[in-house]
Amino acid sequence: MAAAATTIPGELIYEAIGLKKQFDNGKVMALRGLDLEIRQGEFVAIIGQSGCGKSTLLQMLGCLDRPSEGMLNYRGTSIPDMRDPAAYRAHQIGFVFQSFHLLPTFTVLENVQIPMFEGKLSRSQRKARGIELLESVGLAHRLSHYPSELSGGERQRVAIARGLANRPSVVLADEPTGNLDSESAEQIIDLLLELHGKLGVTLVLVTHDLSVAERASRTIRMKDGRVISDKVAASH
Repeated sequence: MAAAATTIPGELIYEAIGLKKQFDNGKVMALRGLDLEIRQGEFVAIIGQSGCGKSTLLQMLGCLDRPSEGMLNYRGTSIPDMRDPAAYRAHQIGFVFQSFHLLPTFTVLENVQIPMFEGKLSRSQRKARGIELLESVGLAHRLSHYPSELSGGERQRVAIARGLANRPSVVLADEPTGNLDSESAEQIIDLLLELHGKLGVTLVLVTHDLSVAERASRTIRMKDGRVISDKVAASH
């Protein structure tokens, strides 16, 4: 198994102060005044029991949900107040989910190209970029296959390639190994670590799997909507 990633933190990417999120008219408090900073190039694992608020936090970082109270900035800009949140999600963020969310009637290559339709690439440029990405995740031999013809690990590789399509500065991964067997899960984490090292993207990964979290350069533990510990891994 490869060692945990190490990094020298750079520019402040995310800053959260007093972040709160309520559901069901305030009856459910998913986040309870959370404070957090994440810097460029970090690989941060967020862990905690189900219901602790970690996925809610990830959705807010990706501008998929809005806080009820508090401040949440991306590179100094308020995420809830962004004029064009769709552009932020399309060009700054790569999403990788537990459920792969691949379109079943599209080939592997077509699935990877979907985020690129938001940009200015020509058809041939999109195709070339898709092939390049699939080569980077070891699936150059699967370009014309459909998701139903792939294993779970292969589908997640496609999802990772798709998440990198627009060269995001941040990859947000929500339980990316949750639907995989242990061998496939380890391969996916190896791949994320490799891509993190090569591309220098900031990787924020939510997981309940401590063996996955141990691979990160920093581990944040949440409980009841708050950060209860924040540890940087020893250098390897």
